[in-house]
Amino acid sequence: MKSATPPQRRTPRPTRTFAMRFTSTPRGARLARRLVSHRLDAWAHPYASPANETVTLIAAELTANAVRHGHVPGRDFHLRLTEVEDGTLRIEVTDTRAERRPVAGTPAPDGESGRGLLLVDALADDWGVLPRPAGLGKTVWAEYVLPRGRTGHRSPLEN
Repeated sequence: MKSATPPQRRTPRPTRTFAMRFTSTPRGARLARRLVSHRLDAWAHPYASPANETVTLIAAELTANAVRHGHVPGRDFHLRLTEVEDGTLRIEVTDTRAERRPVAGTPAPDGESGRGLLLVDALADDWGVLPRPAGLGKTVWAEYVLPRGRTGHRSPLEN
């Protein structure tokens, strides 16, 4: 006999979190990218693994965008990396510029920029933009789901 009430869906809980504030400069973006890679390695996602390479590349694009498009003089950006118990790695980059929301588009063939969000869209299993939880700004987030839990071997370009 079927139950009249729908099954209760459990919201996956974070198992590990790394969060830090960085200066809104190219140097801050490089440091954020490196620390994401180091943290993933410490969380048993080795440097050369698809998870580490993919999430580090996503972090590089999101932090570069925060510096280039979300920069407000005197304001930093915030990065949060979370591993969730269901095998999802989530990266969030928050800046203080609310009026410049990212949109993935088609860059000019000879353009020198405009491909970052296309990479994020291709590599991440999901991504989006939310208003900053407190104050002005926005959070751009992306999720990478580890295949077969924690031991998948998906290539970064296999999405």
